[in-house]
Amino acid sequence: MTLMLSVALTGRDVLLVGGGAVTARRLRRFLAEGARVRVVAPDLHPETAALVEAHAIPWRRGTFRGSDLRGAWLVHAATGRQRVDRDIAARCERRRVLCINAGDGGHGSARMTAQVDSGDITVAVTSTVGVDPRRSATVRDAIGDQLAEGRLPLRRQREGGPGRVDLVGGGPGPADLMTVRARRLIAEADVIVADRLGPTIEVLQAIDPHVQVIDVGKRPGSHPVPQEEINRLIVEHAAAGRRVVRLKGGDPFVFGRGGEEMQACLAAGIPVDVVPAPSSAIAVPQAAGIPVTHRGTASAIHVVNGQGPITTSTLESMADDSVTTVVLMGVAALGGIVDAALRHGIAADRPMAFVESGHTPQQRTTRTTLGRASEDAAAIGLRNPAVIVIGDVARADLLMPAPERIGASLA
Repeated sequence: MTLMLSVALTGRDVLLVGGGAVTARRLRRFLAEGARVRVVAPDLHPETAALVEAHAIPWRRGTFRGSDLRGAWLVHAATGRQRVDRDIAARCERRRVLCINAGDGGHGSARMTAQVDSGDITVAVTSTVGVDPRRSATVRDAIGDQLAEGRLPLRRQREGGPGRVDLVGGGPGPADLMTVRARRLIAEADVIVADRLGPTIEVLQAIDPHVQVIDVGKRPGSHPVPQEEINRLIVEHAAAGRRVVRLKGGDPFVFGRGGEEMQACLAAGIPVDVVPAPSSAIAVPQAAGIPVTHRGTASAIHVVNGQGPITTSTLESMADDSVTTVVLMGVAALGGIVDAALRHGIAADRPMAFVESGHTPQQRTTRTTLGRASEDAAAIGLRNPAVIVIGDVARADLLMPAPERIGASLA
């Protein structure tokens, strides 16, 4: 039977006997733990030598001596000679020093585990009978995959401890386009403050039923929870010691008011971090086969909040053949944008595209031109959420054969 213990090695003396490739692999782990490492070996493998030089690790060239154990908390024996490794392990046993016998793991008082870290959780795998590192690594990797997908119960069960806020970008919609960190933080959360857009339904169906979910989603013309109240909610829950995920569609810092929420947390002394995600300004056109930049076609992007004023810089970007203009939240403002552009002298045949409900089964793409945009939008009943793309990258024939007519909807 093996009793697994977590041993803090930060600042503690770890002796590695042997300078081969095994030592190099283990040396990296000990350095990552902050241990004070030293090496005893006649020669060093190139990888080990590079680490010794890069980290100024003390190295005594020669064979092991009993005096090398002085001050050691842990010894790692990997000389490549089984008899020598066993002798080192026996000496450590007499001195009551923990020893990892890498040459014959069954004879050491300690073992290295195959481990995976996920936030503040570490999962370690080892075998209770003999040594089978490939098996341990396979099990570790399987657990790591589930941790990464947020499919294991990571939420704290004991109350107390510091609270924090994570502003998590949910991306354009599908849960499998979220980052690994986003899925882990959602699995760890005590409170989730969620927007309407993004992977809300799919993700929230799989969370711990004890997690409090607060819907603060905005809809066109309806903002039931003002931004000041959202700021107050996330700060209040974090101050009470809870882990709060502010789950947003797209990226938190692209028209997501993430900056305001970060300011509120920092002003209240609440730890806060931001998890980026693909913005719909890039990801939604991509779902329709529209690259927002393309060599020889567009070398810059101008991203616009359609609910804001139509600025001179926006009109200039729409007139520049080398710039792609992407309008978010612009369905209601489309008529005004088109009229202002035409008055500014932008050509009526400037290519445009509407991409509705991008990255969902309901996705619909409509190719049009500036001169026909308002008419085509009315004909198809253009609805939110939609991304509007203006520029030559919206040409139907840029990456694929053109449809028979402009304005045709492409699945």
